[in-house]
Amino acid sequence: MQRNRFDDYIRRFNQRDTTAFEDFLAPDMVCLNGGLEIHGVEGMKAHYAKIWETFVEELNVERFVSDDHTLAVRMRTRFEADRDDDDSLFGPVEKGQQYEYFGVILYEIDDAGRFSSIQVAYNHFQAISPEGEVSEMGMPH
Repeated sequence: MQRNRFDDYIRRFNQRDTTAFEDFLAPDMVCLNGGLEIHGVEGMKAHYAKIWETFVEELNVERFVSDDHTLAVRMRTRFEADRDDDDSLFGPVEKGQQYEYFGVILYEIDDAGRFSSIQVAYNHFQAISPEGEVSEMGMPH
């Protein structure tokens, strides 16, 4: 996959455009993210709908490597709660609470140019309180 095509996916993801899942994910895609296993386009939509009801999420690609069937990125992702939520994906949060993921994501690409598999590896995941206190979380899922 070419970098400009992947950048389009990231841009649309950051805009909460769920049609990116329809355009970039294979119908039988499997995503392994920590202890989570997400299946298909509808599974991804449901997972991110839960995140996006509480958090503004921004993906930032720091390194990109790709060929026709495999793509890997070093990614930094920031989540910021835009409301208080006693039942967020990360547990109770207050507005302004932030989380930061840093790690590597491996995408396998099918013959149609869509992601058939996504595997998320964690280097670190931090919680940042509204006051700026940082704590390491390990894997949140």
